[in-house]
Amino acid sequence: MERTTLIENCLRKALAPQKIEVRDDSHHHAGHEGAKGGGGHFSVTIVASQFQGRSSVQRHQMIYQALGEMMKKEIHALSIQAFAPDEV
Repeated sequence: MERTTLIENCLRKALAPQKIEVRDDSHHHAGHEGAKGGGGHFSVTIVASQFQGRSSVQRHQMIYQALGEMMKKEIHALSIQAFAPDEV
């Protein structure tokens, strides 16, 4: 299964987002140290009611927790845009 699909599935399961988009930006980072070790560069845009009343740091922590072990090996860098439904 593609890593973008794995990331999306983990986030859907943990956060039940109303909207989610996961993009693999690894090709922009060819030769980068993280890419040499197999970790990819990804961007996530996510809208979830669970983010309501949470700070940006808390939202990022929730995403990192949902991705768990993937953050240690499969993901070298993750750009996050996380919104509550009333923010979009």
